[in-house]
Amino acid sequence: MENTNTAAVCRKKPTLLDIRNIAQMGILAAIAFVLASLEIPVWFAPGFYRIDLSELPVMIGAFAMGPLAGVMIEFLKNVLYFFLHGSSTAGIGEIANFIAGCCLVVPAALFYNRKKTKKRALIGMCVGIVLMAIAGWLQNAYILLPLYASVFHIPLDSLIAMGTKVNASVTDLPTFVLLIVVPFNLLKGAVVSALTLLLYKRVSPILHGKLC
Repeated sequence: MENTNTAAVCRKKPTLLDIRNIAQMGILAAIAFVLASLEIPVWFAPGFYRIDLSELPVMIGAFAMGPLAGVMIEFLKNVLYFFLHGSSTAGIGEIANFIAGCCLVVPAALFYNRKKTKKRALIGMCVGIVLMAIAGWLQNAYILLPLYASVFHIPLDSLIAMGTKVNASVTDLPTFVLLIVVPFNLLKGAVVSALTLLLYKRVSPILHGKLC
């Protein structure tokens, strides 16, 4: 007969801040940092807008360990990027990336962890994609684009002109954000979400470990 105490220990799930989860969050943050450095240009935006897949390990970690783990992985990723890659915006860009990443990952993880079904994951991802697009819109319109123009001594009108070159409908800051920034974030969120759906079930046994 199985020992009752042993069975209880085997069934006990690890807490967020146990050694295994801390190590996993660190590994996922390192993978996210590497992916953040692999940027892909998009056809509908100026060259300084490039998609990366750094939210993919963040989303996977949040699904496996909960939304708070996702926030911690996203934070660690941006800290690593700031100190190892450097920042041209004195950390403002990394803070904006952290906020946008959390807007995508946290709702998806909250929906999925409440009831772990594919339908719940899809609903959460859709909510997250919309929130990330809204966050990107607000941050670019009021913080990032004006800051980028200031730091690199480029008139804001010149940045808007870059958008006009790829989309003639871009004529001012509101249309730049609506026609370039919003689609950019929608595409990034959709790609990250699709890849999460494809990969999560394959890697989740590794993240969860072998419980008895």
